Amino acid sequence: MSEKKLNVVVWNEFRHERLEEACKAIYPDGIHGLIKSFLEADDSSLNVRLAALDDPDQGLPDEVLNETDVLLWWGHMAHHEVDDGLVERIRQRVYMGKMGLIVLHSGHHSKVFKQVVGTNGNLSWGRDQNEIMWNLLPAHPIAAGIPDHFNLFEELYCEPFYVPQPDELVFGGWFEDGFIFRSGLCYYRGAGKVFYFQPGHEFCRSFYNPYVQRIICNAVKWAAPNDIGYPIENGCPCIQYKLSDKFDQ
Repeated sequence: MSEKKLNVVVWNEFRHERLEEACKAIYPDGIHGLIKSFLEADDSSLNVRLAALDDPDQGLPDEVLNETDVLLWWGHMAHHEVDDGLVERIRQRVYMGKMGLIVLHSGHHSKVFKQVVGTNGNLSWGRDQNEIMWNLLPAHPIAAGIPDHFNLFEELYCEPFYVPQPDELVFGGWFEDGFIFRSGLCYYRGAGKVFYFQPGHEFCRSFYNPYVQRIICNAVKWAAPNDIGYPIENGCPCIQYKLSDKFDQ
């Protein structure tokens, strides 16, 4: 029996690429278009779909969201425009173990990340500069195929990063100005999984880096829902049986 194909949605605000020529020159098909292309090149069995803020239903009508196994999210200049009802539906789907979530770069301030993880998403930032990305947890599935470190040219993100203590810290960034940042964080929320990954400034070329691409491809597989063998209730169901009823008499 063949395994079920993963349905992956790459959601992008898709404003910078349409409004700013410098960004469009780097990502002519949009950041989401490039991500889709390398996900499909890595695993042709994935069903990868694009979604954007200005699409009908902000790219995620119920019939799409309810079939999504992994959602990747990039946003920056229009976080406030994302519908609160959509954010809550995403949170519920993650918490119920039906969908994994991968949040990229400036998505740290998205409503989705803040609501799902439980944070204000604040951090410090600065000029684009050289960054060394360190592999802190090489045995983790997301770090498979990644060396002990690799180099990027990225927007400075630095501590303090006001997020809950991650369940797993996979990558850490060191910037040439001497600042450090927790760059690859895993969270378990309800029965779902969340990965935040720092690279991806719209005026940098990080999404072309083969190690960044490998990390994102690995993260899609890691974040995919597990078959936990029983339904997860949305709410606080009342137990209708006695524990003794569960044992053979």
